[in-house]
Amino acid sequence: MLVKNQIYEAVVTDYTAEGQGVAHVEGCAVFLPNAIAGERVHLRIEKVQKTWAAGKIVEILEKSPHRCSRECPVAKLCGGCDFWHMDYEEETRLKAERVKTCLNRLGGENLTEVPILAAPDCRGYRNKAQYPVAAKKGRAYAGFFRAGTHDVVENRRCLILPEESDAVKDAVIDYVNQFRVSVYDEATHKGLLRHIYVRRGAVSKQILVCLVCNGEKLPKVDALLSRLQKIPGFTTLVLSVNTKKGNAVLGDKFVTLYGPGYIEDTLCGLNFRLSPRSFYQVNHHQAQRLYETAIEKAGITKNDTVLDLYCGVGTITLAMASAAGKVIGVEVIPQAVEDAWDNAKRNGIENAEFFCGDAGQAALELEKNGVRPDVVVVDPPRKGLNADTIEALSRMSPRRIVYVSCDPATLARDVALLKERGYRLTSTAAADLFPRCAHVETVCLLSKLKSTQHIEVELDMDELDLTDAEKKATYQEIKDYVLEHSGLKVSNLYIAQVKKKCGIIERENYNKPKSEDAKQPQCPPDKEKAIKEALKHFGMI
Repeated sequence: MLVKNQIYEAVVTDYTAEGQGVAHVEGCAVFLPNAIAGERVHLRIEKVQKTWAAGKIVEILEKSPHRCSRECPVAKLCGGCDFWHMDYEEETRLKAERVKTCLNRLGGENLTEVPILAAPDCRGYRNKAQYPVAAKKGRAYAGFFRAGTHDVVENRRCLILPEESDAVKDAVIDYVNQFRVSVYDEATHKGLLRHIYVRRGAVSKQILVCLVCNGEKLPKVDALLSRLQKIPGFTTLVLSVNTKKGNAVLGDKFVTLYGPGYIEDTLCGLNFRLSPRSFYQVNHHQAQRLYETAIEKAGITKNDTVLDLYCGVGTITLAMASAAGKVIGVEVIPQAVEDAWDNAKRNGIENAEFFCGDAGQAALELEKNGVRPDVVVVDPPRKGLNADTIEALSRMSPRRIVYVSCDPATLARDVALLKERGYRLTSTAAADLFPRCAHVETVCLLSKLKSTQHIEVELDMDELDLTDAEKKATYQEIKDYVLEHSGLKVSNLYIAQVKKKCGIIERENYNKPKSEDAKQPQCPPDKEKAIKEALKHFGMI
């Protein structure tokens, strides 16, 4: 077993999903920050677990040709970027390799390579910044969190941000220090200013400044505005009220202190309104290439209805509108849906509709109402698609599914589930929207298998229970039935537990605990009885 603080020699062979190097010592995987595959190193063990260890490079014995001098002076401390120690060629290689590995191992594919849309520039591309604010010895400062902590590392000039974003940060900190505006402290839940949020239009050059505060008022707003108005492109100032404990940056209440409360930008030839909560890809140039790739893969015709789940402010939805007969967008954030409707109006698009709600539940509701999209686009958060969304996609049976993902692992999981439901992966491309950072985007095309490609089997109809085969209710339908007939609210977990007791075996259990030792609440008897009644009603038992 490895010994903490002991020095070992090893060769870096691979990378983790977060971009750390992986070496093997005495059969144990050791994770090394700032390492490059192929390097031989002396490493110190800093943490030892049963199946892995964390280490730190003490000396590089054989240096990779891809190693380079860090341009960012705080790169080793700041948790924002991961790859300033390597050249961009190696960064894009490892990102494409990560996508391929996930799809092969978790998605059951056999890909030999995955192409990647490399970025033309690694500097100044990011159009959004969220600076946490801290104070030391009575002086406020802003920067980014140290990896794995909430310790703020001061960064005077972030190289992946435009200079105007850092200028806003400096102006706000100058105002805070001059007028002694209190800074939020997580430990005591006291203090006013929590985050400085900056969004800049890549084409319009308009700047939105949103100050996240543990309160509903800012002192000396005129003094702050006088500083911000000196910055080219400053358009609007918004106060986001966040008085809750926790990691969420933005609050639920927004107060416009200056300007319209939003900015505008152009993407894929369309004009978009962007509010603080609007989802908008942070790399404009690469986002346009990503969306153009997604639209090309979708193969839309004028006879098609297109459903865009997780549509944000409607960027992909509206970009596809000119090629489709009808486009429908679904988004859970009300402000983003409001922006999407406004964006359709400002671009003169009349064949678009938007709905506010959870993607899975909205898709099931649309399916109940007879909506049968020919093409579905999904761009989910990092956790991927939920069970209801997978179920709705299966029942809607679109001709093509275009899956845009920010996490290769959950993408691969969902690809495997969709393959079980009659789809095949026909095209994959990675896109680097986050140069110098570990994240990578992927766009995949899944096509419905043709009915002419089939296997003939003989079934004894006397032994086939058509009632059981045909009547399969979704989790949401079971929840609705239980609530209507018993007044009880039940969770997906409780339904899964009762299904298991009744011998209903599912292909994928979305309620599986993260570890073997994890404890889950058990379904109470009254709710178990109500769920069984629902299963009987739907002919499942």
